[in-house]
Amino acid sequence: MFRLVAFAASLVLAASSASAQTIIVHAGRLIADASHAAQGHSTITITNGKITGVAAGFNPAPAGATLIDLSGKTVLPGLIDTHTHITGEPGGDYWRQAVDSNEWAAMLGVRNALVTAKAGFTTVRDLGAPEQAIYALRRATQEGAVPGPRIVTSGSAISIIGGHGDVSGFRPEVNAVLQDGYTCTGAEECSAKVRQASRAGADLIKITATGGVLSQQARGLGQHFTDGEMKAIVDTSHSLGLKVAAHAHSARGVEAAARAGVDSIEHGTFADARAIAAMKANGTVLVPTLMAYTGIREDLAKGSFTPVVAAKVRETLGEVGKAARAARTAGVPVIFGTDSAVYPHGRNAEEFAQLVDVVGMSPAEAIASATTGAARLIGLENEVGRIAPGFSADLIAVTGDPLENVRALEKVDFVMVRGRVID
Repeated sequence: MFRLVAFAASLVLAASSASAQTIIVHAGRLIADASHAAQGHSTITITNGKITGVAAGFNPAPAGATLIDLSGKTVLPGLIDTHTHITGEPGGDYWRQAVDSNEWAAMLGVRNALVTAKAGFTTVRDLGAPEQAIYALRRATQEGAVPGPRIVTSGSAISIIGGHGDVSGFRPEVNAVLQDGYTCTGAEECSAKVRQASRAGADLIKITATGGVLSQQARGLGQHFTDGEMKAIVDTSHSLGLKVAAHAHSARGVEAAARAGVDSIEHGTFADARAIAAMKANGTVLVPTLMAYTGIREDLAKGSFTPVVAAKVRETLGEVGKAARAARTAGVPVIFGTDSAVYPHGRNAEEFAQLVDVVGMSPAEAIASATTGAARLIGLENEVGRIAPGFSADLIAVTGDPLENVRALEKVDFVMVRGRVID
């Protein structure tokens, strides 16, 4: 009986080995973890989409394996953008939401997913999209039906009635038709919206804690949800194992959201010392989305915005980066996120230079904010963000040394997501 079992086990093992897809990558220079020094010539072994070995030197590829020669490149983990809108496009034509279908959003998402991946971003956190469009795209990239990054998404954002995230700017009857069902008033109703989002398939919850720059609502950038509403949202989300990302601009809105226990503040434009202290006390990170301000500055120059939006744009542009620099100095983690779709997709890596020049990060710190730090924020720190055995085979390669010149990341020569090469 023992011999029969042993023989059967050997057949299973042989079949498994025969079906395993092995890829060998030769890296001329390897940044396996941005918090450690770079390594020289290295060999990365990948089996069925997972990294199974990292060794010094160029080891030969075994029989049947595929060799990818990046011996003239710097190889590093795939980058993570923690604030994207991959089904959206930049511009000031707010009325298009009354014309374009969710199916069209999905089509744009397919295109933008490829553009984003080619830019070196192998994982994104999407914080506001038509939920069925983004959930379908999440599945399509996961299963390899379309090329693109791993997607972690909130689906629709939860907002107050008439606030940023709700529909405004149209006749009342048009507004009513376009609403997506994620507005709420009062703690109980807001808790119910969290459960609704969870049931629909959200990976996390996004709330609009304050007014927003690009919406047609004319109530400014101050706090929207009450303290009690935000606390109910956070407590319900955390009870379901979901993190909360809070769009927030005003200082008091940032402070209130941090006190409520949100996991990340998105933008944080006017955060002052009190707001930053609340973030540090509650373990809240900041995602400053500096590229968003680049996008709105460019569109303002083109005359793209309505007067309501243009006034809010001008209010923010003089504050770019100030809160992020102060937060970093105070010890609040600053994490990479760009708000893509406010600027054209594919330019995500331009955020790195701003983190260095405006916020004061070193290139290594900026890269860590888009790898290990970002992975920790999205709860995938044991899967992405490093090149190590057991991690997903998410790799990029660039020419030059991004630890010396972080702009080297603005032109990516090679991308692999989940062991699949993005052509």
